[in-house]
Amino acid sequence: MTIVRLGYVAMSMELTNASPSQTLTYDRFQKITDREAALRKLERISLSNLHNTLRILKHNVASEVYFYRLTSRLIPLANHQELLDWDYMKPLREALSEIGDFVKRHNIRVGFHPDHFVLINSPKTDVLKNSIMTLKMHYLLLKGMGIDPTHRCVMHVGGNYKETEKSLERFIDNWMVVPRAIQKTIILENDDTSFTLEDTLFLCEKLGIPLVFDYHHHLVHHNNANWEENWDRVVQTWSHSPLPIKMHISSPKSKQAIRHHADHIDINMFFDFLKEIKGSVPQIDCMIEAKKKDEALVKLMEEVKNRDDIEVINGSSFHLK
Repeated sequence: MTIVRLGYVAMSMELTNASPSQTLTYDRFQKITDREAALRKLERISLSNLHNTLRILKHNVASEVYFYRLTSRLIPLANHQELLDWDYMKPLREALSEIGDFVKRHNIRVGFHPDHFVLINSPKTDVLKNSIMTLKMHYLLLKGMGIDPTHRCVMHVGGNYKETEKSLERFIDNWMVVPRAIQKTIILENDDTSFTLEDTLFLCEKLGIPLVFDYHHHLVHHNNANWEENWDRVVQTWSHSPLPIKMHISSPKSKQAIRHHADHIDINMFFDFLKEIKGSVPQIDCMIEAKKKDEALVKLMEEVKNRDDIEVINGSSFHLK
């Protein structure tokens, strides 16, 4: 039997005043005349974000949810060109360690999904440099938590630039510039406009990177609709990973907005996927990308419990019979 474990992204809809993504714009930062005072303000916001992250993780454990995507916006203005002298890690060490201890104690899988401006295959040197700097921040946060950073950062391949093959080759060329420790954190996802499952598999197989299959993205952007033909290849990209295979699940908002995420998950669409992969892997971790976050997870589990082809394990996991 295959175990299916559900998770959700960053924000809890069930907790109040618990945003882990509070921010401060650089314009507002500049208006604080005392630069040291402005930096202390950034640190207070960052610590508040980490405090709320721990609150969310505690809420998750109480709800039996053990798979969670950390927000990439924990530290506002980290790596801003005008703040490169700011050692943002130093004041956060204790809070990061507390999060890491909790995650390890409860065996929670956590990871990041760096923002869309992180482009390994960019033709611009400054964009590549900034992308590596942002990935280094994610690496340092995980290390600060005492969590093995291997395969914890999901990325899209990047920009297509109207030249798919050249853009894929540029990713390979630029990959050689990425430090080895940061390379090991990365997993790649097929996207909904630029790089199909086959495109992404080409890179993953060539460079030894696990592939996160996004089922919704594949349905709206593919060359070959029969993803099942490539499923074994997807599974093989995870053969050297310490973590279970991971995928993304979301549902279209509407026929008109087919690429946008709905509030909740269409259970029939989800099980169309699950029935095809049942038995192919011992466990699959499914990250819910829905507007209603943990509320969508709870609703999906309530619907799952009514099926006779599953066996519930806990509040977010089940066996496929």
